[in-house]
Amino acid sequence: MDLNAFYNSEFDEHAAVGVATHEALQEPFTALVLAAKSSIEAGGKILFFGNGGSAADCQHLATELTIRYKTGRDPIAAIALTTDSSALTAGGNDLGFDQIFARQIAALAKPGDVAIGISTSGESENVILGLRQARAMDCVAAALGGKGGGRMTDIADPYLVVPSNTTARIQEMHITLGQMLCGALELELGLVKA
Repeated sequence: MDLNAFYNSEFDEHAAVGVATHEALQEPFTALVLAAKSSIEAGGKILFFGNGGSAADCQHLATELTIRYKTGRDPIAAIALTTDSSALTAGGNDLGFDQIFARQIAALAKPGDVAIGISTSGESENVILGLRQARAMDCVAAALGGKGGGRMTDIADPYLVVPSNTTARIQEMHITLGQMLCGALELELGLVKA
């Protein structure tokens, strides 16, 4: 294997997906920021949920909001529904793995909250059911996806679909968009100065 060629190829693909994401997602990104701002200003919160690498993104982004992103400031209410091992295992065992996020949303969300499902394929059943539960409770059912959007296209709004079919590149854009959400919220809420 030519490691130099591999190295260059990975960076080239990352850069190309970055440009395509930049060109495609400004409108839904702005809509997500404004929905989150509105929710937080009204006393709401952001709930993140997803599987695998997306679960790690949920934990990362909720922490950026509750603790801090760039500088010290007041906390922003956010929860990762992926971190409570007792809730996940009890829900999986008692209700089925497909219900682990929907059940937590039913328990923890209130109208006006923003639920952000993350799925690289847009096909994760438990994320889809979580978004449906959020909509049924008059929450904003938003999502980060890829691979053309999948079945989440009919449920999520705003929906940021990364224009790529490569899971790794989609995940890279998800964390970039998520961190941009954190930075934009700090500014929009007046918690930091531009």
